[in-house]
Amino acid sequence: MAIFLTKSTWPIIGWIAEVLGWLMNGIYYVISAAGLPNVGVAIILFTIVMYAAMTPLQIQQQRFSKLNAIMSPELQKIQARYKGKTDEVSRQKQMDETNAVYSKYGASPTGSCVQLLIQMPVMFALYQVIYKIPGYITIIGDRLKVLATDTAFTSFFTTFVGNQKDNALTQALSTGSTENIIDAIYKLNTKQWAAILSEGAGNSFSDALTNLHSYIQRATSFLGLNISDSPMNIFTTAWSSKAWLLIIASIIIPVLAWITQWLNYKLMPQPAQNPDKEPGTMESTMKSMNNFMPIMSAVFCFTLPVGVGIYWIAGAVVRSVQQVVINRKLDKESIDEIIKASQEKANKKRAKQGLPPQKITSSAHVSTRSFEAEEKLKSQGIAEKAEKTKAQIKDSTAYYNNDAKPGSIASKANMVKRFDEKSAKKK
Repeated sequence: MAIFLTKSTWPIIGWIAEVLGWLMNGIYYVISAAGLPNVGVAIILFTIVMYAAMTPLQIQQQRFSKLNAIMSPELQKIQARYKGKTDEVSRQKQMDETNAVYSKYGASPTGSCVQLLIQMPVMFALYQVIYKIPGYITIIGDRLKVLATDTAFTSFFTTFVGNQKDNALTQALSTGSTENIIDAIYKLNTKQWAAILSEGAGNSFSDALTNLHSYIQRATSFLGLNISDSPMNIFTTAWSSKAWLLIIASIIIPVLAWITQWLNYKLMPQPAQNPDKEPGTMESTMKSMNNFMPIMSAVFCFTLPVGVGIYWIAGAVVRSVQQVVINRKLDKESIDEIIKASQEKANKKRAKQGLPPQKITSSAHVSTRSFEAEEKLKSQGIAEKAEKTKAQIKDSTAYYNNDAKPGSIASKANMVKRFDEKSAKKK
């Protein structure tokens, strides 16, 4: 009978982690039955399944990016038209015009946010499952339970953890409950396993401890690395013993994390840049983040457990392959097809709300016509004003030419003009 171990207690995240834990547990059960009980392999398969399931969300996000590239010029014109106008009427007009543009394309201002809101809790839940493997994989939990319920071992283990002065182990053993002891045993790194096997030799539980170590070593060893240990700790231990293969393996994890994250960002569709225009604050920030995040991935994967690094690398590889496939799919779709599909989806949503489908596009056309009419009226007003000014200038000139007061400068100018005209006729 499997016991309920320490799991994520975060609201919403914990519930999602529970569901994802069932998937991880099922994957591990299948590969164990196939003779390959390895958590690293389970993490990779788990990552592939999860990202495959989120492919529709990725496609929607990329379609919205294409729509956004088409809508951006129109939205920028609206922003420029109302720049500096803070009165309530102008703000309402700007909002109406912006909504009309989104409606015309069947898009939503929160189009990209919806996918992120769905994906972010899932991502956080994934990390919880990876961090708390014994709580979600019952086969491993049951193996660890054998020692965690042994009174002689628990007394020995509590003293052992206290002597290690390891914050992670101390926190895992916070209450000394069976669940906490199981979590703490799982967190033992390679060096600590060697120490506990040595100190526990000759005790009543030594055989059970040796058997558990054999199983855990097989289950948590991936390419010679303990997935519950960090590459930094592996590197430090290997350096002192000059174990060059382990040193190389510990460096490969963060290096692969950096390369795969960088490749993933490069494959993502980039917004079109205007060469004659300086990049804005948002564009500069995004470019800096895309260069900075792969480096941070390497740093995180060097200090966090290898299991997290495996997930990170596997996730980046899957996303890169996924991105290539999505890009090829979307390249075959014209922008008209994407707009049509977006409008149809928006119409379905409105139909559920009891609104007529055509209201989306008709309201957009009405709004667009009203904007065009407004611009036309402005142009006509400017032209009429120019004609009126021209007429006023002409009338004023005629007045000074024909009705100038005697003795005025204008009358003298007229005399000179008439004299020149007479002279020209005599010639």
